[in-house]
Amino acid sequence: MGLATAAALQSSHAPATYLGFDRNQYPGDDSLAALRKTFRFTSYWLNNPPGESSNTWKGKRALLKSRGFGFLVLFNGRTYEQLRAPADAVALAMSDGKSAVAAAKNEGFPAGTVIFLDQEQGGRLLPEQRAYLYAWVDAVNQAGYRAGGYCSGMPFTEASGETVITAEDIHRNAGNRIIVYWVANDACPLPPGCALRAAPVGRSGLSFAEVWQFAQSPLRAQFASGCADYAADGNCYAPGTQVFVDLDAADSPDPSRGR
Repeated sequence: MGLATAAALQSSHAPATYLGFDRNQYPGDDSLAALRKTFRFTSYWLNNPPGESSNTWKGKRALLKSRGFGFLVLFNGRTYEQLRAPADAVALAMSDGKSAVAAAKNEGFPAGTVIFLDQEQGGRLLPEQRAYLYAWVDAVNQAGYRAGGYCSGMPFTEASGETVITAEDIHRNAGNRIIVYWVANDACPLPPGCALRAAPVGRSGLSFAEVWQFAQSPLRAQFASGCADYAADGNCYAPGTQVFVDLDAADSPDPSRGR
């Protein structure tokens, strides 16, 4: 087989990569046509996103689906400060898992949809965090949906000097639990910056990841100051809009299988 033919065959077997976006606030109905020209999927919150007093995504699934968007379905969980002890964390997680599933059903997401728990705090999980996360995963999986986790895919150096990556810490201690991983790593030069093209998820550095958030708005100067294509105010803007977004890559145009 010639080199050109071999290269073509290898390329034909390479998984496709799709570009999506996520943001805490719904971008508005009038922005959807412009957004769909660039993006194949969007985030979708089931409860109030971090720092928000309301959920502006509620009731928008049917419209987004009709416009051809796939989904990254999100549930905002608890911070460490809200978890007092592992036993309390488990009870709270079971209740939150049921709430996540109920919200997904109310929004029209079918059984089997992946719901990503938003794990904002990075580093090695503390016992209360670990208990909460795994109990939430169990509650969602047992209810007929699929549990996922949005978490850091970046190295964090502890006081001892040991380096830990949150996603690896969760993956390593998950036992036989099935979790879909959406990892965040916007530290250059690994990601392509605010480039509106889908970077292969494998470039995230974590082989088990299915979704990679590779750019955030606004730019985090301590990690992404050398990244290209950000606007002057530090945000990534969707073409033809004033909508700033975080950028995501996935091996599926519908990473939550929520269509």
